[in-house]
Amino acid sequence: MAAKKNTKEEKIEREYTIPLREKCRSVAIYKKTPKAIKTVKEFLARHMKVENRDLKKVKLDKFVNEALWARGIRKPLNKIKIKAVKEDGIVKVELFELSKKFKDKKAREEKMSALGDSNAKKKTAPAKKTEEKVLDKDKDGVKDSTEEIEKEKSVEDVNQKEAKEKSKENKNTISAESKAAAQKSDKVARLEKKA
Repeated sequence: MAAKKNTKEEKIEREYTIPLREKCRSVAIYKKTPKAIKTVKEFLARHMKVENRDLKKVKLDKFVNEALWARGIRKPLNKIKIKAVKEDGIVKVELFELSKKFKDKKAREEKMSALGDSNAKKKTAPAKKTEEKVLDKDKDGVKDSTEEIEKEKSVEDVNQKEAKEKSKENKNTISAESKAAAQKSDKVARLEKKA
């Protein structure tokens, strides 16, 4: 009988310098950086022995993406040095060495995520206390003070609409009366001319 293979794959970690110039040279200017990204994925799928060379199983780190796009769509890098780690059939790609710009950015993001986690914990506790203090007698989810303000606004709106309608009616009645008076004066003027 043949021996069974271990289904559990080990973690494979490799470093590569990927040449991009030759593949990107023959592509239109507005497709060069997307072609560079595809070239990186194809290279790693081939060298890390990804099943069926599926490019969806090659995941680029956001710093690799930013490094490739740093000079825009027309002028991608000629080569890039990366570190690839294969776990469970998925290849994760990182920059081999982060430049100072990316080191600072990564440090800021880690700091913000650490602060964000601690702030989220702090914000949840006081929120419960304020909810207890808020008065909502009818328990419809809206504060009573905001309900009162909304009622006042709606009453003002209704009053304004009624005032507009009254003024329109007054204008119409006035204009009808003035038309009738004008017609009478025209008739009187005609009769005087005839006489």
